[in-house]
Amino acid sequence: MASSMVASSLSRTRSALESLFAPATVAVVGATEREGSVGRTILENLVHSSYRGQVFAVNPKHSELLGVKCYPTVATLPEPVDLAVIATPAVTVPGVVRECVAAGARSAIVISAGFKERGAEGVELERLIQAELRRGSMRLVGPNCLGMMNPSIGLNATFAHDLARTGNVAFLSQSGALLTAVLDWSLREQVGFSAIVSTGSMLDVDWGDLISFYGEDPQTKSILLYVESVADARSFLSAAREVTLSKPIIVIKAGRTEAASKAASSHTGAMTGSDDVFDAALRRCGVLRVQSIADLFYMAEVLSKQPRPRGPRLTIVTNAGGPGVLATDALIPNGGELASLSEDSLRALNAFLPSHWSHANPIDILGDAGAEHYGKAVEIAIADPGSDGLLVILAPQGMTDPAEVARRLAPYAQGRGKPVLASWMGGPAVAEGEAILNAAGIPTFAYPDTAARAFDYMWSYSSHLRALYETPALTASGTDSRSRVRKAKKLVDRTLATGRTLLTEVESKELLSLYGIPCVPTRVARTADQAVAYAAEFGYPAVLKVYSETITHKTDVGGVELDLSNAVAVRKAFRSIQSSVVSKAGEGAFQGVTVQPMVRLESYELILGSNVDPVFGPVILFGSGGQLVEVYRDRALALPPLNMTLALRPHGTHQNLRCASGSSRPQSRKPGSPQSRTSCLQRACGRTAADCRN
Repeated sequence: MASSMVASSLSRTRSALESLFAPATVAVVGATEREGSVGRTILENLVHSSYRGQVFAVNPKHSELLGVKCYPTVATLPEPVDLAVIATPAVTVPGVVRECVAAGARSAIVISAGFKERGAEGVELERLIQAELRRGSMRLVGPNCLGMMNPSIGLNATFAHDLARTGNVAFLSQSGALLTAVLDWSLREQVGFSAIVSTGSMLDVDWGDLISFYGEDPQTKSILLYVESVADARSFLSAAREVTLSKPIIVIKAGRTEAASKAASSHTGAMTGSDDVFDAALRRCGVLRVQSIADLFYMAEVLSKQPRPRGPRLTIVTNAGGPGVLATDALIPNGGELASLSEDSLRALNAFLPSHWSHANPIDILGDAGAEHYGKAVEIAIADPGSDGLLVILAPQGMTDPAEVARRLAPYAQGRGKPVLASWMGGPAVAEGEAILNAAGIPTFAYPDTAARAFDYMWSYSSHLRALYETPALTASGTDSRSRVRKAKKLVDRTLATGRTLLTEVESKELLSLYGIPCVPTRVARTADQAVAYAAEFGYPAVLKVYSETITHKTDVGGVELDLSNAVAVRKAFRSIQSSVVSKAGEGAFQGVTVQPMVRLESYELILGSNVDPVFGPVILFGSGGQLVEVYRDRALALPPLNMTLALRPHGTHQNLRCASGSSRPQSRKPGSPQSRTSCLQRACGRTAADCRN
């Protein structure tokens, strides 16, 4: 019963969205005869394009506009329309939406601006619109948007003059101005779209609706998003996680910096949220994030033409050393690696290349290399088992025929299971070669560093998708979980009852122990005699730390004494901590000390914590700890619950974290196995963060 109800609801939703994005009938509410007005421009676009659906105009002041019969209200239209495009003043929009719902309109686009981006008055207008929508099943895009295009049916329901070319990319954007710029560029570059949608403020139709719809659209091969904010994180993540398994979703997000975040907020009227958390959310659902508009379209092309790499190792074949070095510089900082050539590959290359070739990757076959040398080098490079992808660079030189080299490379476009990218550097001299490669399905780039970044993006996307095929597993049984939550809640409630929101060190360790995380045994000593007794019980050397319900950073107040070898040292340390804390934080801040055994580990100091993001919910933080943790900000974020792949991934982002994971560390440091560290991360992050949300 429940599943059939859900299926019925989804079917109705899709039907409404099909009416919105592929309407058979369209009414322009607010159409006018005034040149340059939004209402006239939209009506012109619908009437003068190749759209074959029925178009109506709605304006009580006219009987006809641009040869189209004009009706005074939506209620007087001869039939319920699939789509109403509303371009009237903001204060009138709630009333127009009421008419549309009552008349049976299936969907609407509100072009009008002046809503929540304008403040409290606009927020109230949006509330009124939502109240009207709840009276029926009509879906609504906007307000404050450009409109939408469906080039395959010739539909241009926007106030941009030109209709996009037909293609297989759906471009969904919260910025209408960006869409018009991209549209102009696409017409020059002959790039096509399956759809262009300006989302506006997303009062009703949200990211999840759009991603799900175009995820099922057979004409759409990839989905590109320009995002400023996400209101319904669950809808976004759920839809993206499902769709990205079958077609790539590529995102560029505004608001990476604090200044840009404020600008985005004033633009859309919505908070953009933490950029680091947004990154973590995208990784979790398999979405690829890029940092430039150019990369947005590069990656749509690359992922549609070439297989994803199985690893981060790239082999570079070039006829010029400089471009190979530039490609390497771009590759390494973003997670890529230079593949190491096997002995077999080195012998094969030595057999035909001049003795002064590079003898390493990048494979510099030298400036006089002809098509034959290129062909042989590419065959060897792509067959090397230690390589996950190939970048071929050509700089035009007198002895090299760019078109013939391209013909030699073209057969490797498919069938080897590894991506092949090319950078034919130059202008007219390499144009024919570029055309040959593009026709064969090998993406070309004007510069080798751009191509190397594209490979990094491909590997990042592969890595994200790999995690989607693993199911997070929490090992606690239902009974154990309920017992754990009860005990944790009791501890937290006890702390809150005292007026505190910060756990002491002892309380923190008690909470961690409930989740199976090993902690150093710790006792609270109120007097020096108690401290000596506990130190003797644990065995020397010992550690004393200030015990306080108000002090967070113990070192700042002289509250830590290490490596205490006997009772005399413990008594002296107790007095020293007491004196320092009282002088720096006041008499009430000192409530005794904690006593612990001194633990010596050749390892790293780490920070592990969680927080609840207002948009995406529980978030895990893992990073390099210590006194300067807030200065270095050497950390990564992830969304719980975690599986093995996800738990290993967060600490591969920064240098210190890679050291902690064992993937890149000084030989003197010997951390435990990745599985043991990951198991701890899973327990800490997966269970604790999820329980804290509850």
